[in-house]
Amino acid sequence: MADKKKSLKKQAHPGTGKRLLSYIFSHYKASLLLVFICIIITAVSSVIANVFMKQIIDDCITPALKNGFPSVWDKFIRIILTMMIIYLFGVVANFIYTRKMANVTQGTLMNLRNDMFEKMQTLPIKYFDTHPHGDIMSTYTNDTDAIRQVIGQSGPMVFQSALSIISVFIMMLSYSVWLTIIVVAVVFLMVKIIGDLGGKSSKYMIAQQKSLAREEGFIEEIMSGQKVVKVFNHEARAEEDFDQLNEKLFSDSEKANRFGNILMPTLGNVGNLMYVVIAFIGVMLAHYEIFNLSLSGNGKITVGIVIVFLSSARQLSQTVGQVSMQIPLIAMGIAGAARVFDLMDQEPEVDEGLVRLVNVTKKADGSLSPTEKKTDLWAWKVPNQDGSFTLTELKGDIRMQDVDFGYNEDKIVLHDVTLYAKPGQKIAFVGATGAGKTTITNLINRFYDVADGKIRYDGININKIKKSDLRRSLGIVLQEVNLFTGTVMENIRYGRLDATDEECIAAAKLANADDFITRLPDGYDTMLTANGSSLSQGQRQLISIARAAVADPPVMILDEATSSIDTRTEALVSEGMDNLMEGRTVFVIAHRLSTVRNSKAIMVLDHGNIIERGDHDSLIADKGIYYQLYTGAFELD
Repeated sequence: MADKKKSLKKQAHPGTGKRLLSYIFSHYKASLLLVFICIIITAVSSVIANVFMKQIIDDCITPALKNGFPSVWDKFIRIILTMMIIYLFGVVANFIYTRKMANVTQGTLMNLRNDMFEKMQTLPIKYFDTHPHGDIMSTYTNDTDAIRQVIGQSGPMVFQSALSIISVFIMMLSYSVWLTIIVVAVVFLMVKIIGDLGGKSSKYMIAQQKSLAREEGFIEEIMSGQKVVKVFNHEARAEEDFDQLNEKLFSDSEKANRFGNILMPTLGNVGNLMYVVIAFIGVMLAHYEIFNLSLSGNGKITVGIVIVFLSSARQLSQTVGQVSMQIPLIAMGIAGAARVFDLMDQEPEVDEGLVRLVNVTKKADGSLSPTEKKTDLWAWKVPNQDGSFTLTELKGDIRMQDVDFGYNEDKIVLHDVTLYAKPGQKIAFVGATGAGKTTITNLINRFYDVADGKIRYDGININKIKKSDLRRSLGIVLQEVNLFTGTVMENIRYGRLDATDEECIAAAKLANADDFITRLPDGYDTMLTANGSSLSQGQRQLISIARAAVADPPVMILDEATSSIDTRTEALVSEGMDNLMEGRTVFVIAHRLSTVRNSKAIMVLDHGNIIERGDHDSLIADKGIYYQLYTGAFELD
């Protein structure tokens, strides 16, 4: 039982509702103020109508039965006109607040999505490596939709209902304390029922939101890996896994709706009971002229007062019922807001770098001078303590010294790695899967930071270089190609957004991609969708290489860049890559050892350690692990 209470407290997300309200106010303070005023007018106008009902019965209908209708005509018309004016105010106020809330609701969702996406761009790669993509997508869809429900419907309805309940109680007290006590007792019973059933419904509404996120994450994984599912005949197992997730979602949804569906009829029956009790006691009080207490003074209970109480009791029970139906939705919305704010509260990628990359020109004496114009010459702008700066030409000299690294503290992946790559050199990494090859390149571009040791770029500690500038100086071609919805030209230009069409075409020619691109239906204007699924794996890789080529960086990282390409295409790519690599520092990760033969240095890694290093000929002569790999005596895992 104690564990259950702890679980409920954890799911309550304390402070989230207040934070969401503060977020909305920060963007729509004036609009919300107008909405609150309109809600007050709407709530009060609906209650005041009951007051006029008493006047019509006691001051018009009852006297008319005795003296005839003409005697009360003027008063009747005056009451009716006043009611019409008040109702008109209520209708206008309701129209204004619903229109305004539509704007506030959709505007808030737009701001939340913008802020989430903006924050997402600042998050480290580690966040995306440790969070299912479908779960993140659910934050943008299901969670924001739950927030929409709270802002656009549940929140205003609860606020309006609270005002109506307060107004009704004040009006009731002004007529009869005895009847009000009966109403209060029944309302407390309703609140107790709401607490029991509504609390259970809210609990399962939150669980439903989490189950939905898990199911969407699973669906996203299966859709992206559909070919793998089919080729390994994994359909039946995928169905079983999905059925388990779907069963959990069904269970949570069924329980949430079960308690929610029970709640409204139960409250309705309690409201009917209250209606009967008030009618009976009200008639008794009026018939026997029992001493009546009220805020407006002492007096007998009239037929008008009994009718007003009956009408107010019905209105009150309906209002409480409406509030009870919104409680689970509010709980679900708060849970959704908690997930949204959790994403927005994630620690951004740490970037303490002050060294920037700038365009420079070289003077006759060989010194460098910064320029605002775009040039082909770049330099690191290193600030000095006295406020001056030093320009260090960007050459691509990268050195790792005694580097240790682990994706978590318990498991070190790289051990005391030391290597250097001089400008224009090609360095290759070979080794079994999990040896640490890709990890080294992840450290060079600072997707992760070293646990110990240093990495220097042109003599500068890369921790001092601003990450955006560091990555601008690096080009990377991954084994897994990502193409975006857009034309072929736009996908190539992704490497450098200010590249001209001519530069993109030149990059494609350099990568030997121009030939197949020009044979596409619309050439460079061919639209790509679904990660370029209409192209072969080799063609997608060629576009990826062209994208890196147009960036024209001094350092290239090729992570299994040719592993998905057939032998004929590999020959074309190798020719283009040789052109691309000329004059650049290149790090190559490859399982095909034929692609690393011409490397200046080849590093053989095993469990995070460099166990052999040297050029192809020297390593063959040593007849070590590389020799066994090359001759086929030993195979990579």
